Amino acid sequence: MRQSGACKCHTARLPRTFGRHDETPCALVHPAAAPLNFGGYRPLVSELSAVYLPEATPGRLLGSWQPDLPALLLVAVLGGLYVWGVVRVRGRGGAWPPARLAAFVLLGLGTIVVATMSGLAVYDRELFWPAAVQNIGLDLLAPLGLALGDPLRLAVEALPERGAARLRRMLTGRLVRLLTFPLVSTVLVLTTELTLYFTPYFATALRVGRLHELMYLHLLAAGCLFVLPVLSREQALPAWCTHPVRAALVFLDGVVDGLPGLVVMTHGTLIAGAWYLHHAPPWSPDVLHDQQLGGGAMLGIAELVAVPFLLAVLARWVRDERDRTAVLDRRLDGELVSAATPEGPAELVRPWWETEAGEVAERMRRQRPGD
Repeated sequence: MRQSGACKCHTARLPRTFGRHDETPCALVHPAAAPLNFGGYRPLVSELSAVYLPEATPGRLLGSWQPDLPALLLVAVLGGLYVWGVVRVRGRGGAWPPARLAAFVLLGLGTIVVATMSGLAVYDRELFWPAAVQNIGLDLLAPLGLALGDPLRLAVEALPERGAARLRRMLTGRLVRLLTFPLVSTVLVLTTELTLYFTPYFATALRVGRLHELMYLHLLAAGCLFVLPVLSREQALPAWCTHPVRAALVFLDGVVDGLPGLVVMTHGTLIAGAWYLHHAPPWSPDVLHDQQLGGGAMLGIAELVAVPFLLAVLARWVRDERDRTAVLDRRLDGELVSAATPEGPAELVRPWWETEAGEVAERMRRQRPGD
């Protein structure tokens, strides 16, 4: 049972810094040294035993932010490399669609920032559902945004010839081919989610800040292993992974990605129950209900992400078919020009009515009586 207004462990809960809770004995905290709470309110010593974050309203979730140094570093590195690649390609006279840049920065890197530094990160140790939304965003939504930017193709076009050849050899290496093999990468994503919630992994990450950051990176990498090769214009998948096969795999992946949320939502045992029972604030819902909310959010986000993912694969299919048709047309035009004669361009196929036999038949028809 939750004890409202009483100190469970005789410690004062101080604000989190870079994903970590600092705990100081109540008797050692002076009112002047107590941290400012939301709204500039400084609690008294007698109140420090019951210092909780305020209720997680939509306004507070949108307005609450905290820095996460490892996540900021990752976003800065990825964003810097991508912008460098775009500048280099355009400097060589090439073109890079602004839509790809926007998808990479806004949807890809933006999801990482929101998941690790927004109100979701502020409340992820008090409530389960913000942590669940964090994790599914890093596992599914952020990889989709990064993949829509096609960083693999950008790297090949931006790097010098030797660097591009080395990158292509790495993409076709045994280890990368094994990890990005569609069935293997799908199983890795599913295994990552299930291992996270049904082993001590998640509960330990809530206590250990460094493991929490490693968990973020683990989720992001697992999602990228499946999404990046499927949406890239580089040949990062086996030859048999044609566009129809990719569409079928994406549909199957959408079904599989919904399973962890369904299991979490219907699971009767609390996930990281000892932590959330101990740290849940008085205003929070029942811990089991909180877990059900998290599982439902995971299921809903997984199914929503599957729709644009499938549409992106179908759009790539249509675009590649159009490009292939254009190449065939240009090749055909080249063959006609190369076969040109002094009398004019050669005709590979003439309609029957334009042949000599057709012209004779037309003259005979016109000369028949009664016409």
